Amino acid sequence: MKRREFISLMAGVAVWPLAARADQKRSPVIGFLNGASYGLSEHLVRAFRQGLSEEGFVEGKNVTFEYRSAEGIYTTLPGLAADLLAATGTPTGLPAKAATAAIPIVFVTGSDPVQQGLVQHLNHPGGNLTGATTLAVEMGQKRLQLLRDLLPQAGAFGALINPVGPNVEPLLEDVREAARKIGVSLHIVHASKEQDFDAAFSELSQKKVDALVIGTDTFFNSQSAKLGARTLREALPAIYQYREFAAAGGLMSYGGSITDAYRVAGVYAGRILKGEKPGDLPVQQSTKAELFINLKTAKAIGLDIPPALLARADEVIE
Repeated sequence: MKRREFISLMAGVAVWPLAARADQKRSPVIGFLNGASYGLSEHLVRAFRQGLSEEGFVEGKNVTFEYRSAEGIYTTLPGLAADLLAATGTPTGLPAKAATAAIPIVFVTGSDPVQQGLVQHLNHPGGNLTGATTLAVEMGQKRLQLLRDLLPQAGAFGALINPVGPNVEPLLEDVREAARKIGVSLHIVHASKEQDFDAAFSELSQKKVDALVIGTDTFFNSQSAKLGARTLREALPAIYQYREFAAAGGLMSYGGSITDAYRVAGVYAGRILKGEKPGDLPVQQSTKAELFINLKTAKAIGLDIPPALLARADEVIE
């Protein structure tokens, strides 16, 4: 039996639980597809497993995982998605949707899944997809405003964008509108692979930007620790979406919890394995944005965080 046929058969067991009960020797198979490497997304996989376990499914016991990674090369996703049951990670949802209209897909995205074309409605997705969203893209304006609150005299900001990412247009529109509103100039720099960081930060230094906002992207998620450390080394006040960035030396992070979104995806995968239809499960949206401030980084780069901003933080990293 060919590998693709085997995975398709096993996924079929997951889609139709009665078949799974009829043949107890076969465990349902969940395909975990991500734009970044497994090693860099391991904490998200753990969160997904946690959600799955809340529904009674444990890897190696009564469910089997198949991992696929695009290693940051998004053009490989359609091929990787073709034989997998559940897809997680923003750029993987659409390739997975294109690969099958029958196999259930659970996604995690930082954008509006209706605008992306993943689902028809949030409350009743329809079709074979559902998932969770952190609405990361739409928070770009708020992140830029937080930097301005910290640096009221700043006149030039930078934005790091992945030019081949799936959300590049809404991200650019969001940060440009934010820059217009607060009256600062905005310099866009690009990176789609780790080797691009040196050139991007060199350009930011040449432009003498006062602060940096990093556009939400799965590739940048996987590089949070390196970006946090790099902005600290460059003494550049910067903000990103997730806590991992601030914990690694970045100044601030603001956004929904990505780990909780992956936990929700795991819960949904478990519910689907029990027989629920993905189209009947409403897309879960983050209800709270989290602000993290690295006070140690602020001191290292010579910044005083206003008390009012510190008071708004969900966590101050010292």
